[in-house]
Amino acid sequence: MILDNRHGAFRVPELEIPGSGHGALHGLTFTVKDVFAVAGHRSSAGNPDWLRSHEPAASHATAVRRLLEAGATLQGAAHTDELMYSLGGENYHYGTPVNPHGENRIPGGSSSGSAVAVASGSVDFALGTDTGGSIRVPSAYCGVFGYRPTHGAVSSEGVIPLAPAFDTVGWIAVSAELLLKVGRILLGSVDSGVVNQGMEYSMEQSGGEKVDKCASDLRMSRMFTAPEGWALVEQDCADYLRRGLDKLQAGASLQAAEAVVAPEGLKTWMDAFRELQGAEIWATHGEWIGREQPVFGPDIAARFAWAAGLAGADHSPAAMLRSLITQRLRVLLGKDGCLVLPTVPGPAPLRGAGPGQLERSRSSAMMLSCLAGLAGLPQVTLPVPGPGGLPLGLSVIGGHGQDLRLLSWIQEVWK
Repeated sequence: MILDNRHGAFRVPELEIPGSGHGALHGLTFTVKDVFAVAGHRSSAGNPDWLRSHEPAASHATAVRRLLEAGATLQGAAHTDELMYSLGGENYHYGTPVNPHGENRIPGGSSSGSAVAVASGSVDFALGTDTGGSIRVPSAYCGVFGYRPTHGAVSSEGVIPLAPAFDTVGWIAVSAELLLKVGRILLGSVDSGVVNQGMEYSMEQSGGEKVDKCASDLRMSRMFTAPEGWALVEQDCADYLRRGLDKLQAGASLQAAEAVVAPEGLKTWMDAFRELQGAEIWATHGEWIGREQPVFGPDIAARFAWAAGLAGADHSPAAMLRSLITQRLRVLLGKDGCLVLPTVPGPAPLRGAGPGQLERSRSSAMMLSCLAGLAGLPQVTLPVPGPGGLPLGLSVIGGHGQDLRLLSWIQEVWK
């Protein structure tokens, strides 16, 4: 079956891989961001020169295989920003997927097609990747649920990288219940390949730290709000997001306490994130760019040129700040704490805005998304109605390795 592509979510709408015919996800459909290996499919990573210079995949990415084995059917390969290096969703080569909540608004990126595919009802859920906000931002702009897991909790085998120290494989869904259902499949042991069907899992983190968490106790006992994050909210959106916070608190029967988490300022945190991410991006893709001389859209080309300038520089101050941030947030949240803040400052910006406006929107979003990215923490974004019917996003960051606890708790309290 060829998918309805009226919203332009799919680069390859005819791609279809049937599920196993049984399992927890039987009868559900999903799409993949066009960076996941699907046997026989050639991924574009949002750029024709990448498509030209790479061969079709010989086998499925681990995450794709697990979902198929659990019974879900893959339908379509969804659009992405070029080499995943954007939060806007406007692709110079392949066009811009249409935001179902506002045709004159950007969908957000880089998992733009994944978010639009879910928001338009084309599929039940979608795989995406999130390095600096690439699932959280489009999910918020398109009014759907999005999840970025603990760094390393879901296998990235068979996924085109951007910056591996920050890359995560996440998912977007139509409900909190489905987020959890997919999470129970994907949040198995990365090393053993065992699919986790229950509420307990273990994994090895890239830093050598062993995580062995039991999430059978689904409660969160502590909730914090970061005033520096809430201060970034656009004025006409503040009341809507506060109502979302009130709903969350009422469902959880918790009182929120303020906690200043970034005394250095979120701008300083974002700058450190961008520096470390940019240096790793060039280390990952610089050789290919030099060899193939790809054509990028103007904003992406400028971003890669900036990243190239980071090569060989001393990034130890930014790395030290990242270590401090990681320790601070992990101690604050522990096992059963959560941090609530806006996903983005406001609704999706207008399409076709100039480069200055795009960069301002990107920077303000990254000041909020860099927290989980720097500390490797799980984060869920929840849709909240905003001004003029435009969607907003409210985020909850959980403790390190507490993915199933966070997803189960959200499913219980967000009614």
